[in-house]
Order: sequence, then C-alpha cells, then structure tokens
Amino acid sequence: MTDIVTDDRHDFGTGLLKASVRSHGAELVALHNGTDDLLWNAGAAWPRQSPVLFPIIGRLPEYEITLDGTPVQLKQHGLARNRVFRWIARTTEGCTLELVDDVESRAIFPSAFRLRMVYLIENNTLRVSYHLHNPDSSNTLHASLGAHPAFRWPLKPGVAKDSYRLVFEYDEPLPVRRIDADGLLLPEKQHTPVRENILALTDALFEKDALIMEKPESRSVDMVGPDGAGIRFVWGGFKELGLWTKPGADFLCIEPWYGYATPVGFKGDFSQKPGLLHLKPGESWTAFWSVKAI
Repeated sequence: MTDIVTDDRHDFGTGLLKASVRSHGAELVALHNGTDDLLWNAGAAWPRQSPVLFPIIGRLPEYEITLDGTPVQLKQHGLARNRVFRWIARTTEGCTLELVDDVESRAIFPSAFRLRMVYLIENNTLRVSYHLHNPDSSNTLHASLGAHPAFRWPLKPGVAKDSYRLVFEYDEPLPVRRIDADGLLLPEKQHTPVRENILALTDALFEKDALIMEKPESRSVDMVGPDGAGIRFVWGGFKELGLWTKPGADFLCIEPWYGYATPVGFKGDFSQKPGLLHLKPGESWTAFWSVKAI
C-alpha cells in the first residue's frame, strides 16, 4: 500500500538514551544508550526492527476472512507496518504519529479506526504508547494490536548468546503455545521452558518459531548477560507476550500483544476470531511498553 506523505525520521532523546522513529510504519529504527546500540539493525536475517502489528497479529487462514460478509484480506501482522503515519508532534523528548482509515485500508480491512503512537524518552527510559480509537458512530471495531521490538542479542559484542537469560517479574509456570508452518496457532499447549522466573536463552528455543505466553503473570522482564547488565522491559494494557528470533540471528523480539494468530481450523467471521479487542462506537483503548538499560 502507498501513502502520499513522504517517509522521514525524527531523532530525539535526552541524557544517555537516544532514539529515532520513522513515519513509515511509525517504526522505532534506532535506540542508543551512550555508545551501546540496544535495537537490532534490520540486517539480512530480518529487515524490520520494531513494527506495529495492527489490526491482526500473525496470520489469517489463506490471508483472507470475512467481516459481516465483507472480505478482509490482510497479510501477516496487518496493514499498519506498511503504511506511512502522519506526524502530529516532534520534540526533543519524543514524537506522536497517527494513522487513520482511508480508501486503501478499507479495501482490505473494512473498519474505521484511528491509531496514535506516542514515543517519549524520560529519565533514560523510552516509553512507547499505543492509542486506538473507534471513530465509527454505529459499528464495533474488532482488531488486535501488538508490539514487535527486536533487541540486540547479545547486547554486548563478544559475549556468548547462550549466556543471556530473561528474568521475569514473577514465576511463570503456565504452558506456552506455538504456531504451525502456516503461521496459525496450534491447539496443543506445551510445558513452559521458563524455570520459576528465569528463561535461559538459546537459539534452540525458537527452532519452532515464537514462544507465546497467553497469560503471563509478569509485567516486566530483564534481559541480562553474565555480568547482570542488560535491559529492563516493562509493559501494560497488553494480554499476551511473544518471544521470537530467527535461530542464528543476533536479535530477540520481546512482543506484548492484545491478540494472537488465528487458531488452526477457525472458520468463523473475523469478529469472532479469538483474542480480539472489541471497541464499541466512540470507545478507545491504550497500552504501552518501555525499555531502559540496567
């Protein structure tokens, strides 16, 4: 899809932490803590860095479904990551961008929406907020929304990847979910690889794609190396958490979501797809994630 607005970037930050966001996809494309790069560099293994997932997370069966009889034809993770957002504000501390439905978006997703992204650096912490509004006067907005930031793994050059771990706020004993080769959610639940509140990070964890935590107790997780240094990731408003990389690549995605991929065998209307937000006319929803070096 195209947009008449020219894609450009905004650099911002105070203190040690500096960031850059581009209007294409409202995507975070750089995050530096002093001389350290915290964000993946969009290398050959995966060309994105922190896409916005809307109005679906994952895939639809055959990329197509219907909403009240009207076709919904969305590629993986929806349309927002491929659209140019409009700048609302740009300051030394952050920026605000907005995407609203138009003729092009309604051709593949027949719903009205307004999505605002707010980036703010304060006290050497980056906070990313998602504000979704249903401007329609008569129809409910059915959608999912998620984050997909990719952080360097390892965070420090020369440090072994398998020396890193995730340390969750609380113990995480619940089973995890996986997706199949078509990107659809498998019905079976699997024993979690998290031991109490610690997940030892290895490429082998992701040989069958993402790890999906449906109901995590935690709302924060530290990604730390052998010396205890790393990043602290905090989220709120989202329900699920995905963890993903391509084995062999030097990044780890920590992904808070509201929603997930279509379950295997689902044949219903899009409005009945499990995991969606359902915003009535005039309703809004907001969520956030934040990250800082520790």
